[in-house]
Amino acid sequence: MSSVFIASSKKAIRLHLLSKESLNDWMQAQEKRFSTFAEAAGFKGQAGKFLLIPNSDGVVADVLFGVGEGDDPMVLTGASSSLPSGVYEIATPVPFLSVEQIAAGWADGAYRFNRYKKDDAEPAILVISKQDEREAAQIEEASIKLVRDLINTPAEDMGPTQIAEKIEELGKEFGAEVSQIIGDDLLKENYPMIHAVGRAAVQAPRYIELSWGNKKAPHIALVGKGVAFDTGGLNIKTGNYMRIMKKDMGGAAHAIGLARMIMAANLNVRLTLHIPAVENAIGRAAFRPGDVLNSRKGLTVEIDNTDAEGRLVLGDALTRACELKPDILMDFATLTGAARVAMGADVAPFFTNDEALATGIYQSGVDMGDPIWRLPLWKPYLSMLNSSVADIVNGASSPFAGTITAALFLQKFVDAPSWTHFDVWGWRLSKYGRPEGGAAFALRAVFNHLKREF
Repeated sequence: MSSVFIASSKKAIRLHLLSKESLNDWMQAQEKRFSTFAEAAGFKGQAGKFLLIPNSDGVVADVLFGVGEGDDPMVLTGASSSLPSGVYEIATPVPFLSVEQIAAGWADGAYRFNRYKKDDAEPAILVISKQDEREAAQIEEASIKLVRDLINTPAEDMGPTQIAEKIEELGKEFGAEVSQIIGDDLLKENYPMIHAVGRAAVQAPRYIELSWGNKKAPHIALVGKGVAFDTGGLNIKTGNYMRIMKKDMGGAAHAIGLARMIMAANLNVRLTLHIPAVENAIGRAAFRPGDVLNSRKGLTVEIDNTDAEGRLVLGDALTRACELKPDILMDFATLTGAARVAMGADVAPFFTNDEALATGIYQSGVDMGDPIWRLPLWKPYLSMLNSSVADIVNGASSPFAGTITAALFLQKFVDAPSWTHFDVWGWRLSKYGRPEGGAAFALRAVFNHLKREF
């Protein structure tokens, strides 16, 4: 893909980042035309507002861009999503926005999903002159674009088969090994919950595994929930909740995107990627409330609600990942609406059994402007997952603490010294003029922590 970041340009338009606090002092040091235009337009450094300033020939040579109070590290989305096509360079920075935050915001706002709708507009381009900073920005840009494209593509064109094809393409690009177990072979190879959830769909369920890197290096295992579409199964969702369920493979998209980041940056790790890819469909073979499923772990699981299917496919995939003895295990899943009730649309909750890792990725999130927040694995809530007929039930007996009980369910299938679970939305609402659609959460926080470590 072409990048929105380049090394240099003789025709770059100067971009001045101005906060409400810095605006007046900056204006006093400039030519009179800047303050004249700003006063006429009512520009006061408001977040996301911009002002085009022409030179004496009437050509736009400068842009004033407001960053407000400086409390939004992704404020540059408002620049790349709204500015006219052209090349820009930061002429006036602000101390509270790092190069990484500027690049992340710029790439985010410049993103377009145009697979089905033609868009001839050229994105705004940003100059990043330092090679290492530019290359890091381009890796992040391409990987997060992949995440968003995967989520935005509807299930008709992004079912379990196409998810596997994308992982195969990634394997070829970076020289990784990729294997699949498909359909009834899942039963032969002992992935019974993945099979049960996906067996009613037209496209057969499958488990996909990618392996890459230095086998003697620390082993990072990534697991992602790949439910290509979620009707809710026999516990069918209502239309308003089903409408955006093409995004229910968002966890898989996140894990795939993070895997791409790791391989593109050539981190000194052994990487394995584990994706259970299914469609939770309604049909004569659909699993039912009251069924008891076997699992790869050997635990039996009573089905309380077929709409709590993501934790089932993750259970088998987490078990497989742990069999390979990873040093670090991370899973991503669009798992619970309770996470959104607790954290809203922007903040991704995470759970971990590793205190040092929790501190590291949280600080990385602060540094990168990628908000995450740790929630507790509160073991007393396990009692809400008790079953009278099986080892555990997939739906809690209480509506309270839904994101925590889901994490506790997953923990039953984890045997790793360092495990972290991210309950991501994989979606965003429209703001800064950007359209509603697929979005990445926590990836920059996690990747930049891993980059520092490896």
